[in-house]
Amino acid sequence: MILDEDSEPKNKKSALRPLDKMSLAELAAYLEELETEKMRVSAEISRKKNHMQAVDALFGKRGD
Repeated sequence: MILDEDSEPKNKKSALRPLDKMSLAELAAYLEELETEKMRVSAEISRKKNHMQAVDALFGKRGD
């Protein structure tokens, strides 16, 4: 069975929201969402870097 996320392109960019039509409260909420997403992405980058460092330590540095 194919999941919906499997059929989506990996590098699909999300549509930008029209900021000029948003109220101050909506803008603040949107900014909070973006900051939360930024923290989530940063954590995933750190997790993957740590994983690669562990792999390098175990098997030696891979060629670039």
